[in-house]
Amino acid sequence: MDPPFRRGARLHRKYGDRLVEAVLFLSAITSILVMVLIFYFLTYESFLAFKEMGLKAMLLGPKWHPAGDIFGMAPIIWSSILVTFIALFINILVGVPLAIYLSELAGPLSREVLKPAIELLAGVPSIVYGFLGVLVLVVYLERSFLMLTGRSILAVSILLGIMFIPALATICEDALRAVPKEFKEGSLALGATEWQTVRYVTLPAASSGIIAAVILNVGRIIGETMAALLVVGNVARLPTPLFDAFDRGAIFTSVIAGEMGEVAHGSLHYHSLFAVGFVLLVIVTVLNISADLVRSMIQKKFGEY
Repeated sequence: MDPPFRRGARLHRKYGDRLVEAVLFLSAITSILVMVLIFYFLTYESFLAFKEMGLKAMLLGPKWHPAGDIFGMAPIIWSSILVTFIALFINILVGVPLAIYLSELAGPLSREVLKPAIELLAGVPSIVYGFLGVLVLVVYLERSFLMLTGRSILAVSILLGIMFIPALATICEDALRAVPKEFKEGSLALGATEWQTVRYVTLPAASSGIIAAVILNVGRIIGETMAALLVVGNVARLPTPLFDAFDRGAIFTSVIAGEMGEVAHGSLHYHSLFAVGFVLLVIVTVLNISADLVRSMIQKKFGEY
């Protein structure tokens, strides 16, 4: 028969484990409920706008003019797409090679210097990037390209592309370092060079994590608010021509942040801004789900890395 103190210890561990399990379960349920409530609230507040204007007219309307109760999202959607593609191009062009260098090629000293610096840049508040963008980037573009104002689609694209390089590089580096050493050693033992090993072994094995990181970064770029608001110009109109990145524009977050403080509660403009937020939430949710699906598909092809 066990002594009383042992029975007490077992009961303490048993109920302690159940308490921790209950707390974790409650946390998981709470996060799901919060997400459901956010979707419900945005859907409820934006329903009146979609009902009044029509879904097609709101999503494809070429003009956003609150003074005339005209709320077409086409200029906002197009500017957001243009900004996202340019920023993501800069993001990938620098972030992925940087992750490869840190993971596969950098020496101990270089890694000890670069890794903390990149992590420090990832922690800089977005408003600081936006402030520097106004003081440096906007002025540079204005003087270099003889623009009336440097606040433009190009300015916000460059800013967001640079701003999220640390996040992409960090996640991609983690994915590359997760590839087993046996893969690399086997490739090198067969006579492959270090670069051939990186190109034909390490990158395919880590591709699920890299692609997922890129897709998640799209969500970060399209959802950034303060830095974008400071340099985009926040003029909701279609560029002329459509691919003119030197023109001013407005993206989802800049429209919401720039206009919500002055809108009358319960007005059509008010509900239209919630409709913009609803569309943005749907896009980001689809991107997150796509990242998980892409990662699962690639993992099945190349292995669980």
